[in-house]
Amino acid sequence: MRTEKDSMGERQIPDDVYYGIQTLRAVENFPISGLKPLSTYVDACVLIKKATAIVNTELGCIPNEVGQAIVQAANEVLQGKLRDQFVVDVYQAGAGTSHHMNVNEVLANRALELLGGTKGDYQRVSPNDHVNYGQSTNDVIPTAIRIGGLLALEHSLFPALAGAITTLDTKAAEYQDVVRSGRTHLQDAVPVRMGETFRAWAQILADHLVRIETASMDLTVLGLGGSAAGTGLNTHPNYRKRVAQVLSQLIDKPLQSAPHLMAAMQSMAPFVNVSGCLRNLAQDLAKISHDLRLLDSGPKTGFKEIQLPPVQPGSSIMPGKYNPVLAEMTSMVCFQVMGYDNAIAIAAQAGQLELNVMMPLIAYDLIHSIELLGNTLDALNTKCLKGITVNRDRCLTYAEGSLALVTALNTHIGYLNAAAVAKESLETGKSLRQIVLEKGLMSEADLAQVLNLEQMSAMPAPSASGNS
Repeated sequence: MRTEKDSMGERQIPDDVYYGIQTLRAVENFPISGLKPLSTYVDACVLIKKATAIVNTELGCIPNEVGQAIVQAANEVLQGKLRDQFVVDVYQAGAGTSHHMNVNEVLANRALELLGGTKGDYQRVSPNDHVNYGQSTNDVIPTAIRIGGLLALEHSLFPALAGAITTLDTKAAEYQDVVRSGRTHLQDAVPVRMGETFRAWAQILADHLVRIETASMDLTVLGLGGSAAGTGLNTHPNYRKRVAQVLSQLIDKPLQSAPHLMAAMQSMAPFVNVSGCLRNLAQDLAKISHDLRLLDSGPKTGFKEIQLPPVQPGSSIMPGKYNPVLAEMTSMVCFQVMGYDNAIAIAAQAGQLELNVMMPLIAYDLIHSIELLGNTLDALNTKCLKGITVNRDRCLTYAEGSLALVTALNTHIGYLNAAAVAKESLETGKSLRQIVLEKGLMSEADLAQVLNLEQMSAMPAPSASGNS
């Protein structure tokens, strides 16, 4: 054991841990959820500490050997070491002070070891005076949410979205010739192409990718350098601009210092904006997952126009049953992301004066939403979308038997005549074609042309601007 001291007194700390007395108090105070900080969030915080150590060393604010040791300690954490030392519950002290000090203490104690010292000897390397020089929880945490969000988007969501879009475009080309019955209100509608069904889903996801990319630009404007209240107290005059430059290099993103540091500290609008785009994606992705389940329903009593690849037995009692589990999982994740968005919105309006103390909740929910959607899209794509096959015969049977084909007759025999034909077909079981010919409403040649499924389901050519 070792003895550490803070403003509240002394405590005994196990000598093998790298966190210190303030982390210990937080662990004791917040046995709430068992949830620990997300790995990406830890990365973001440690990247900030690395950047600030580099800049404060350059500017002569901390000793050169101390700065180098902090940078080396940060590199080790970024390489995957000491990850079990970040132990504070997600639900903790307002603004994130507990997690912030956890990071400061771990880096300080590892830096001490690298310099040949012992953990807890904070005279040589201090969590507050060196690792945290010129910083405050109040500017570090909102910056960490920004960096964590950018990292999660780049490494998780954007690649997964791009992969799903590519797969759906491939399926669209493969099944472009398949005609199926459209459905509106879950009732028969005019025929559509199965390929265009896939292509529509691809376009929906592509549109969301653009929206999220645009919203993510808000995350590149940093309030780091504002210190405790946005005034830059205890920071070097060149620190603010230089630390944004170094962080840009570390994450390979064009970051910049905010035009007004106090505003950047107080407003959670960038996180609400990104979260709103994630919610929007979740809503459409849930709809797509519901569509997949409907089209795969059966096998005998449902649509069964497509076959989702079976990945596990579907019942503990019914042999031979397979369920659309990837689509079901996707819906659940989407519901969770929508819930997180609501929590973020509520937390974002709960700030007072110079600070929003609800940032730990926003940090977890935003980054977790990004990674949940990324992991979900990746699993859905690789284990479900890529293996979809289409039941061509079932699609054709439904398309040919749909009463909605009568819609094509409107401009030839009139809406009321077409409605009467549809009613008689439903009552007698006769085909639309048979009834129209019996009543002499159209010639056989004209009727054959009007009820051509391929022609009815063809999409219009794109306009010159590229929009259909």
